[in-house]
Amino acid sequence: MGMVLSFLRKYRAASITALLMMLVELSVELMQPYLISKIIDNGIRVKDLSVVWLWGGVLLGSSVIAFIAGISSSFFASHASQSFAFDLRDKLYDKVQSFTYSVFSRFESSSLITRLTGDVTQLQDMIFMSLRFATRVPLVVFGSILMALIVDVKLGLLLVLTIPFLIVFVVWMMKIATSNFGRVQRRLDKVNEVIQENLTGIRLIRVFVRVGHEIERFAKFSLALMKETVRSLRLMESTVPYILLLVNCAIIAVLWFGRIDIAAGDATVGQVVAVANYSLRIIGALSALSWILMNYSRAIASAGRIQEVMNTEDHAEDPLPDSVNAAGKSSELVEPIRGQVEFRNVGFRYPGSDITVLDGINFKVEAGQRVAILGATGSGKSSLIQLIPRLHEPTQGEIHIDGVDTRDISHSRLRASIGYVPQEVMLFTGSIRDNIAWGQENASYRQIETAARQAQIHETIDQLPEGYDTKLGQRGVNLSGGQKQRLSIARALVRQPSILILDDSTSALDVATEAALLEELRDLSCTTFLITQKISSTRSADLILLLDEGRLAASGKHEDLMQTSLLYRQIFESQYGEGSQHVQSLN
Repeated sequence: MGMVLSFLRKYRAASITALLMMLVELSVELMQPYLISKIIDNGIRVKDLSVVWLWGGVLLGSSVIAFIAGISSSFFASHASQSFAFDLRDKLYDKVQSFTYSVFSRFESSSLITRLTGDVTQLQDMIFMSLRFATRVPLVVFGSILMALIVDVKLGLLLVLTIPFLIVFVVWMMKIATSNFGRVQRRLDKVNEVIQENLTGIRLIRVFVRVGHEIERFAKFSLALMKETVRSLRLMESTVPYILLLVNCAIIAVLWFGRIDIAAGDATVGQVVAVANYSLRIIGALSALSWILMNYSRAIASAGRIQEVMNTEDHAEDPLPDSVNAAGKSSELVEPIRGQVEFRNVGFRYPGSDITVLDGINFKVEAGQRVAILGATGSGKSSLIQLIPRLHEPTQGEIHIDGVDTRDISHSRLRASIGYVPQEVMLFTGSIRDNIAWGQENASYRQIETAARQAQIHETIDQLPEGYDTKLGQRGVNLSGGQKQRLSIARALVRQPSILILDDSTSALDVATEAALLEELRDLSCTTFLITQKISSTRSADLILLLDEGRLAASGKHEDLMQTSLLYRQIFESQYGEGSQHVQSLN
């Protein structure tokens, strides 16, 4: 909680002003019963209207001051809480953006969304409530008791006796409520997860006629959230009756003994009225206690969830400038990356897993060469290429770019030289032009068009009514699979990268379009890594890497592998037929 609240320090002046204005408002409110007692005892009882007018005027003037102070307190409390939430959400988002893939596996995306929105909002409400209302409750209670003691010590002591019971009860309830609302937030994570999955896979759900199943699944998690929330709220709401019962008993005692003191001449009517008035103010303050306790309990649970993210140490950002390596020395890589890539005995396992994904991978690719990566599903192809831009770090061995260990190159410098097309196409809301230019923010129209031509998507775009200004639906829903793949490739090409990585990015293309794309890529000067399942895509590659269960089973050109690798020949024959090897040798 301390680290989260540190974001409030920047708005210390506004917070202090809000509290001071609240104290002015509260001071006036606490003085009012005392002034009323003066009007009763010194004015009404002795029929002195001058005293009534005097103290009545003071009472009215003080009410105006309290009104102005209350408005000012609300203004500064809102400024502090809203600004606090903005800074916290911004910092939290930056932290999430810096996470490596291994860290993302610890947090579900639905949970991160809840933490960035609902949990931050909960803390924002707590800050406003603390500055404007929550601090009033203990001050009203203790201030009313103090003023009651000033008016009449004997009657005031009756209220003092209730304080220890109130404190013990509130602390006990806070401890239970914090635990309960932590479970509520986790239930909310699950509901958000189901919603996210359903919205993303709505087409599949309808095609497989699973709408009813998903409705029942959502209802199950939603019902669990409702039950957990009701259980927590029921507990919080039960606090007020017990508290009010205790305070009302104290008021009855005040009235009972007050009547006795009035009869004995030890107290005046005004004093008894004032003490009773302070007792009613305590009741009014404590009536909001369940709402305050609920918000505080939820805020404490939310702060813990946010702090869990903020305290995560594993991150992807480099603290060093681009020209400095991990050892603090000037990097040898002072010129633009050319694209030479070398794997030296590289092994890899995903964090938290004992399964070896890659083992003993060795190869070297010269700048400008084309590399085709082939292998069965699960052989480690995608994992291998994700090590190049350091989306993951190898668990053993080294990866060198232009002779320099990638760990000595900053992420920003390395990735600025890489064009990456993931296996799962991701398009963003906006126009086609925006999506291509997303790869290079300052790309000109000519560069965007050139990249589209190279990706074999320009003609398709040109036929659209609005051309490059055509708006895309969510995740490119109004485009076919092949169109989305080519658009994603254009986004990578507009960067004019030194290293181009295509993770099975031509699977939805027809043979002619794929051939034209590969022909276009041949003219590029960048080093190209192409994951593919098609032998037709590997024939013109300068180097073919054949992976089998995480190991490099064979490497070389197509003709060499046809002679030396049984596995490669089997893949070839599965695609072209058993008699095709003879035809291949004639070609």
